[in-house]
Amino acid sequence: HSEYKVKLKENSPQGTLVSKVEATDLDFWFKCTDHLLIPPDVKLIMKKETSYGMSIRATDGGGLSGHCKVLVEIEDVNDNVPEVSVISITSPLAEDSPLETLVALFSVTDRDSGDNGRTMCSVETNLPFLVVQSSLDREKVSEYNITITAVDQGSPRLTSTRIINVQISDINDNPPVFEKSSCEMQIRENNIPGLLIGSVRAADLDTEKNAKVTYSLLPGKVTDGLVASYISVNSESGNLYALRSLDYEQIKDFKVTVRATDGGSPPLSSEVTVRVVILDENDNAPFFLYPLQNSTSPCNELVPKSVEAGYLVTKVVAVDGDSGQNSWLSYELLKATDPGLFSIGAQNGEVRTRRALSERDTSKQRLLIVVRDNGLPPQSSTAMLHVLPVGVFSDPYMKAVEVRKEEHEEDGALTLYLVICLAAVSFVFLVCIVSFAAIKICRRDPRESFIAAPPHFPPARPDIPENGGDSQSGSLSRSYHYDVCLTGGSLSSEFRFLRLSGMQTSTWAVQLHKTAKSK
Repeated sequence: HSEYKVKLKENSPQGTLVSKVEATDLDFWFKCTDHLLIPPDVKLIMKKETSYGMSIRATDGGGLSGHCKVLVEIEDVNDNVPEVSVISITSPLAEDSPLETLVALFSVTDRDSGDNGRTMCSVETNLPFLVVQSSLDREKVSEYNITITAVDQGSPRLTSTRIINVQISDINDNPPVFEKSSCEMQIRENNIPGLLIGSVRAADLDTEKNAKVTYSLLPGKVTDGLVASYISVNSESGNLYALRSLDYEQIKDFKVTVRATDGGSPPLSSEVTVRVVILDENDNAPFFLYPLQNSTSPCNELVPKSVEAGYLVTKVVAVDGDSGQNSWLSYELLKATDPGLFSIGAQNGEVRTRRALSERDTSKQRLLIVVRDNGLPPQSSTAMLHVLPVGVFSDPYMKAVEVRKEEHEEDGALTLYLVICLAAVSFVFLVCIVSFAAIKICRRDPRESFIAAPPHFPPARPDIPENGGDSQSGSLSRSYHYDVCLTGGSLSSEFRFLRLSGMQTSTWAVQLHKTAKSK
């Protein structure tokens, strides 16, 4: 043959028989056979060369030769896996990217040929790539690892994979969120200014500056003042501090609103309402209402000497400005003139006799009563009560007095009516007296009495002595006194002299009562 065609698979090992050629010489009927082998230093790779050609020459002893060609075609073997190459990628990818946004562009190649070089690729299902197919949310998924798988059609099939990492960038789409929309904090009264009350925390699901939260107080009022004068908040930590000493008796609780704002653009915010409850401390001592504490006048209670044991003398009353157990009061008889004569109820403050009174008991009993609260430490106050045993009142009267004391509040309206009636009766009585006097004066006989007109004296002159007279003008001094002399035989006073003296003039009046007989 002048040409041989041989097919050889690529990657055939060294020393593999490629082909056998024969040469024939008719002169001597000589036949020569030779074998074509792959040399040791040659590796057949189809990707580099798809075929090889060679010429073979056969020469006899007479110098004649013949030629033939050997064409070796290399057959492809599926010995190359597909290759995935990323051409472009968008990472990080904004979480608000619209749908159909291109994320990555890649290619798949296989160096084999024919079916060995045909490939198929696939990505994981339910992933919004390689173009955005659904909305993104960085707070749920902050990154995606996309696995691309390429498979050729050779036999056996070869597979390769490539992982693409896509980061999702944050946008400020989440406001700060408090754990609760409202909360409660407690602080004891009489606190020192600057005391930490508590903390509020707000979490932001965004990142970096979008998640940086600052805290502030919203304007408001506490009773008659601004909330900013009572409490402050640390802008970074959310700690709440009391700016002044609080008093439970003035303010029992108040509310403040704290706002949390992130650093995004535009900034987002949320609010929480904090109720600050002031806890009571035992800072108020009990105060006696009866007997009135610190009163300048003593409190006296009358008790009949005939009372028996258990008689209710009076009831002391005290109050406490605190609350809870700090305001629970108990009474005790601290000191008494006769400790065995009286007792006091620890809870109700009722003062009662422990035995019947006797003549040997003193006429004035002094009771020093103390009232204590139930706080820690307890506080107390004292009051003095004087009990006066008397024997001039009857038992019914004393019982009536006791009833009036117990029902004082109920009889308040009745007392008011009695006062009004008494005033009306007094007014009518006064009108009657005035009317009677007027009638008596009108019915009097004018012949029986008369009023002498007072004489008129001229004013004093500076040229006349105070106690002297002037014979020419007949003027008198500024002050004179007159006396009336009656005869001893007069049966009654014929004259009544009324003397009125003043600084400038003297006036007098004489009233004739009877006609006297001249002697």
